[in-house]
Amino acid sequence: MCSSDGRPGEASGARYDDPWYDALASGWGESGGTDATEADPPVAGDVYLEVQRSAAFREVRSRYRRFVVPAVAGFLSWYVAYVVAATTAPGLMARPVVGAVNVAMVAGFGQFLTTFLFTWAYARHARLRRDQAALELRWDTQELTRVTQGGAS
Repeated sequence: MCSSDGRPGEASGARYDDPWYDALASGWGESGGTDATEADPPVAGDVYLEVQRSAAFREVRSRYRRFVVPAVAGFLSWYVAYVVAATTAPGLMARPVVGAVNVAMVAGFGQFLTTFLFTWAYARHARLRRDQAALELRWDTQELTRVTQGGAS
């Protein structure tokens, strides 16, 4: 049986304790009263903010953006040009290249080819220019978080 606020009521003297009820949004298992004499430990979120403000993090993000923004702009331009040409210049797209293969088929195949080319270039760029720095940042973040949480360093 439920009470008017939707919580299970007490039946025959037994209380139904469900951990999902009274779960606090700010954290699990916080008590109603806090002890003012205890010093609050540093918050792990501060570690991530510190890392985000670091020069190493900004460099990794900058390397990422320097590759991704031009690549996305180039690919979207190529795709829009293909769609616009297919809709506005059907005579050009129907022009035969070799036998039954026309310009539209070659451009469509080019779409697939450039997709794979950009995927390969992105993976290569990440491996050569960002992965090592990102792994070092991750290691530093984990070490700082471990120290913040009171673990061994």
